Parts: sequence; structure tokens; C-alpha cells
Amino acid sequence: MDVVVALKGQYHASLAMLKDAVDQCPEDLWDRSDSAVPFWRVAYHALFFAHLYLMADEKAFRAWEHHREESQFLGALPWPPHDQPKVVEPYTKADVLEYWAVCDAMVDTAVDALDLDASECGFWWYKLPKLDHQINNIRHVQHHAAILSARLRAAVGADVEWRGFD
Repeated sequence: MDVVVALKGQYHASLAMLKDAVDQCPEDLWDRSDSAVPFWRVAYHALFFAHLYLMADEKAFRAWEHHREESQFLGALPWPPHDQPKVVEPYTKADVLEYWAVCDAMVDTAVDALDLDASECGFWWYKLPKLDHQINNIRHVQHHAAILSARLRAAVGADVEWRGFD
């Protein structure tokens, strides 16, 4: 199998699972403040970094037109270095689904444009070859889709359907 075809399929599958979690999230869980990180912010975080890391490098990235500064961060982390994010107005479910559509629509073209043989990924805080970084990016989306799926299951008994290769 062609690695480009595989990457595209796995991106679409992991993003589909994230969308399913967002679609199923009840309004009272969307911005609940009793969680360490609200549902909306986890979903936005996963999309923001999927978008960012689909780029050739940091310089090629242009944030989504509705991006709010620091809304992509979940907490203070050493890499890329940032403090605890400021509180921002929550994105609505419609906002996140709009951004999801942007990210999903860009996958095929973005993956086609990447130099998957590059020895560096283009992001100074990651020391990975480009192909490894793309696999890492897919795993990151899937990780957050799983977190949101678990929240849904615990809160309302909803299940996010497993997607293999879309």
C-alpha cells in the first residue's frame, strides 16, 4: 500500500471519530467547567494541531479565520513552551464543526504536498522525520477523540463508532 494513501485514510478516520464525539456531545457537557479541560477545548485543540502539523513547517501555517489566541492550549506545557492558557469564550459546537470541515477538507491536498522523506518535520519543538511526525499527528487526533469518547460514555452512555480506514 502507498503510504500517502494510508496517511490520508487514517487522518480522515481519526477526524471522523473526533467529529462523531463532537456531534454527540450534549450542550450541558460542551463547556462544563467541572472538567480539567472543557469538551470544546479538547476538540478545538485536536483540530488546531491537526491543521498546524499538516503544514510543511511552522512558517506555512495560517490559523483558521476564527481562531482565538491561546484557545488551542490545554494547559501549561514545556513544549512548545507556553503558560497556562488564558480563559477564552468557548467555541460553539457549530464553530468546532465548521473548523472540523476545514481540517478534513485539507487532508488530501496537504498530505500530497508534504515531503515525507524529509529528515526533519519543520517544527523546532519536535525532533522527528516528517513521516514519523505525520503518524504522531494522527495518533494525537485519535488520542483526543478517545478522551472525548470516554467522557461521552461516562456522562450519557454514548459510543463513538470505531472508524478504520475512511
